[in-house]
Amino acid sequence: MNRNKKPDATKTVGVVILAICMLAIGFTAGKLIDVNLEASLRDITSEKPNLDLFWTVWDVMESEFVNADSVTKDDKKYGAIKGLVDSYEDPATVFLTPEETESFESSNEGKYFEGIGAELGYENGYVVIISPLEGSPAKESGIRPRDVILSVDGEEIGKGDNIYDVVQMIRGEAGTKVTLKVLHEGDFEGSEIEITRGEITVPSITVDFIDNNIAYIELTRFTDASYLEWVNNWEKTTKEVIDSGSGKLILDLRSNPGGYFDAAVYAADEFLAGTEVISIQEDGQGRQDEFKSKKGGDLTDIELVILIDGGSASASEILAGALQYHGIAKIVGESSYGKGTAQSIEDFSDGSSLHVTVFKWLLPDGTWINRENTITPDYEVEYSTEDFTDGKDPQLDKAIELLK
Repeated sequence: MNRNKKPDATKTVGVVILAICMLAIGFTAGKLIDVNLEASLRDITSEKPNLDLFWTVWDVMESEFVNADSVTKDDKKYGAIKGLVDSYEDPATVFLTPEETESFESSNEGKYFEGIGAELGYENGYVVIISPLEGSPAKESGIRPRDVILSVDGEEIGKGDNIYDVVQMIRGEAGTKVTLKVLHEGDFEGSEIEITRGEITVPSITVDFIDNNIAYIELTRFTDASYLEWVNNWEKTTKEVIDSGSGKLILDLRSNPGGYFDAAVYAADEFLAGTEVISIQEDGQGRQDEFKSKKGGDLTDIELVILIDGGSASASEILAGALQYHGIAKIVGESSYGKGTAQSIEDFSDGSSLHVTVFKWLLPDGTWINRENTITPDYEVEYSTEDFTDGKDPQLDKAIELLK
């Protein structure tokens, strides 16, 4: 095996094409949280505002706007709802139209897509690349985590632009091309990158072996069609590692945007022998619940190195942070994204949905994972654009070095 390349990238095509931009925003951590919407609504005591102005503006737009006939009632309705949700200024709290909801659900299930294979999010109001997925056209073309998107096919993208509009601009059929102008982290000038869209599927977990004695698990996300399916895939993968007799493991969480919170807890439990705190849930009133290991892991005796980067977020940070805190794993790479909130997903009768932040996730020491408090590697190793171009992977090389 070429130690300057990650194992068989053709088998690890982790893609959440542009449709999964929604995943990058919400990261779906906490998707399994059961929030009783009706009960929550009964507890609301705040007075509803007078909406006369809203309807006055509605009527003016209906009667005066030059192209009023081009805007449907659904466009106006969903636009108004999005404006309400956006007023809370939380990029992880989003309202999705029926079409966006369908794309979101399909991307979580790992279905077939056509696109570039990248996840988007916000950084200080700008639309940025959270993660280009392994084996994707975006990754192969040189798109990197935290690239700021400056334009799409020559159309400028600025601060505050709607991420879903950017999604629509980038999406397209396999074989067609799109040109992104991006600003790589640390650069002072933008770079134009032409990408040929491709056919993409999304395996959540793959396993390979390095020099026959180091297991290498690439975990691209903590979601599948269901939590149970994800657990089954995880169990099959860990069984393969156990059956191999390998006592060393590299767990690659780079460019993993997260997923089911319960999946992160389940995976962490695999490496913990006792009853240890994995994460702490804190609600808006400051009430806390601890999530601890309990099943007795099958990988408690394995020597572990975890790889992270700026695209590792949410559930990835929960898993890496817990195992780092308890001294189970050495962390190699670059600082994580910093996204420690959970969203409840409310589905509505018309097919639309609301993803609303309901909890913070804390590390075992009680600190909140956020943009100012990310997971910091024990061994900081940069993976530069030059490394990518030259087919090198110094982060993986360091992990192998630590396990030799």
